Amino acid sequence: MNLDYIIPNDWSILEEGFDPDNVKASESLFSLGNGAMGQRANFEEKYSGPTFQGSYIAGVYYPDKTRVGWWKNGYPEYFAKVLNAPNWIGINVFVNDEALDLHTCKKIENFRRELNMKEGWLSRSFVATLQSDIKVEVFVKRFLSLDMDELGVINYNVKPLNSDAKVTYRPYLDSGITNEDTNWDDKFWDTLNVSHENNQAFIQAKTMKTDFYTCTFMESRVFIDGKTVMIEPNISADSNSAAFGYSYNVKQNETYTIHKFGGYTVDRNHDKYELVTAAKKVLDKATKTGFEALLKHQKEAWAKIWDMADITIDGDVKAQQGIRFNIFHLNQTYLGTDPQLNIGPKGFTGEKYGGSTYWDTEAYCIPFYMATKDQSVARNLLTYRYKHLEKAIENAEKLGFTNGAALYPMVTMNGEECHNEWEITFEEIHRNGAIAFAIFNYYRFTGDYSYIPQMGLEVLIAIARFWHQRATFSTDKNKYVILGVTGPNEYENNVNNNWYTNYIAQWCINYAIENIKRVESEYANDYTRVMHKAKLSKAEIKDWSKVADNMFFPFSEKHNVYLQQDGFLDKELITVSDLDKSQRPINQKWSWDRILRSPYIKQADTLQGFYFFEDHFSVEELERHFDFYEPFTVHESSLSPCVHSIQAAKLDRMEQAYTFYLRTSRLDLDDYNHEVHEGLHITSMAGTWMSIVEGFGGMRVKDNMLSFEPKIPEQWEAYSFKVNFRHQIIKVNVCQGHTHFELEGDDELEILVNGNAITISPNNLVTV
Repeated sequence: MNLDYIIPNDWSILEEGFDPDNVKASESLFSLGNGAMGQRANFEEKYSGPTFQGSYIAGVYYPDKTRVGWWKNGYPEYFAKVLNAPNWIGINVFVNDEALDLHTCKKIENFRRELNMKEGWLSRSFVATLQSDIKVEVFVKRFLSLDMDELGVINYNVKPLNSDAKVTYRPYLDSGITNEDTNWDDKFWDTLNVSHENNQAFIQAKTMKTDFYTCTFMESRVFIDGKTVMIEPNISADSNSAAFGYSYNVKQNETYTIHKFGGYTVDRNHDKYELVTAAKKVLDKATKTGFEALLKHQKEAWAKIWDMADITIDGDVKAQQGIRFNIFHLNQTYLGTDPQLNIGPKGFTGEKYGGSTYWDTEAYCIPFYMATKDQSVARNLLTYRYKHLEKAIENAEKLGFTNGAALYPMVTMNGEECHNEWEITFEEIHRNGAIAFAIFNYYRFTGDYSYIPQMGLEVLIAIARFWHQRATFSTDKNKYVILGVTGPNEYENNVNNNWYTNYIAQWCINYAIENIKRVESEYANDYTRVMHKAKLSKAEIKDWSKVADNMFFPFSEKHNVYLQQDGFLDKELITVSDLDKSQRPINQKWSWDRILRSPYIKQADTLQGFYFFEDHFSVEELERHFDFYEPFTVHESSLSPCVHSIQAAKLDRMEQAYTFYLRTSRLDLDDYNHEVHEGLHITSMAGTWMSIVEGFGGMRVKDNMLSFEPKIPEQWEAYSFKVNFRHQIIKVNVCQGHTHFELEGDDELEILVNGNAITISPNNLVTV
């Protein structure tokens, strides 16, 4: 596969020329979503070559029974799977009864695909010569509406170029679909009813086990050279599908068009017995509005998103394309309008990781959503975890923890743990720390303390209880240790005293105690309610403190650094630069045994702690640890380059920061990890945003104020971004040599720039 076939462009993802080897990668890269549903960029018409079909509905999943070789007590019963949903985009096309299929055409010319990120649509055009030698020009445009998030729209055009031809469109719905990713080849969907009337069709189906009820729907209109034509469709239906045939004798150089309106209504939003009625309302509104007006609304909705979320980069088109690609897919995946939803690592672009929620949301995504949307969106993400607190307590109970200790899941759809690799499920417990850190981070940025007495304090108490019980007192060390863990570096399993895990455990306990005291003094009613509910005593809090105050942190006097874990220096410390390139990526070339014995680090681990708790350490300490650990880091996690980019910028290593930035922003576009065909890395895309805003822009919150230390890579002429800080929008424009600050709003705002306080006022440009 050609890994560099995407054409650089400021606002679009472009592919020119048809290469079957790129089909699956492009299906990922050109994916569409609107927060409520999404789909891979599969062709509408039949394609008989290798393809990965995928349409997904947010929040709809199936509990695929765990499949492991050896069952261990505490294993989750199932692994949640985001489901390939019934297909509504299909439009089979026949020219003189020969199927249009790019896999079997004699010749394909002028193939071009565009994902227009500015306006939120996908188009495809080509000239195909069929086996019959008839040549047709095809143009397709589709989008998933942001305004009507149950609706998708397709505009499909065929023009015969070298003769008249009978052209038939067969738009269809199909619920006889399967997942690429399944443990037991279970049947995921039960089709309940297939119905049609006039030009509308409906498939009612429900998921097995979870009983999500859905209605997949469609309606089509056909046109010749833009004028409506009334054709009585040829209808066919069976137990899983419905199709309408619209045939027309098209003259040479006439354009025959179909507008297809389709999508899903779901019982998460409607009564399960009213899904067809709800679908009819969507179709009625959509067909009355029409394709062009719906597209206009789509452009306006995306313009609003970009007005706040856009980052501009002057002088580096690949960097510009990369950041917009990341911002676009983050907004396609999650818009913050539904507090029951969260952000899956693949979004709507594939099935890997089950479409579930990971600690990525708290560690990487919340900063993006806090700063580019209203703070209520980030609060919704925190509320999502609060609502899962009882399940987190149950998860901990299954592993033997008591007294309301909570272990948040590594992977979840509904709060229940559904990850089934023991070294992750049981041992990658640092995820608990990310949940607590997100509460701290939310308050630090928004100034909204109300979440903590209302909800967050209960979460912090349950997490502190977990760390208190998970620590073991070592008489040998006269310290508390945490044994048998996997840190963020998943290339070390079952290690003792992972520094990051121990450090965040200590911090979680201290942060819980700090907030218990504050709520007691400032929110007496909430304090009484929470203490009563949690049955928390002063004696128990004292026991927590004993653990926090006496936590063990492995340290090397020789290297003057904290050790990633007790045995790190026992490894053969060969740096990545001395590793044969033919051995990379090691996760695809080496046995797991060899990886576990190696010093190689998948992503920031000790450095993740230095990222979260930057103000706990001096710049000299950061530099020492960066210089020690980064040379052993293979960056084989999508979450790795962004943290290293931010820290390299902090250390004034701009060339290194820029290289890491390009890697994180173009991870999928340039397919660094050779896996883009499986889907995109959505949650790490938020890390790309952080690389610019926190890395190059140096944005932090210090002394309750917004602070910037702007820097700029020499490859760029300028860059700009906006942040919504406590309901005031600040635009930052960094050029070579100076930075402009603008404020949208009514009140003045004092900020720090390179440590100096400056005041910015509305609509008044300040240059530093």
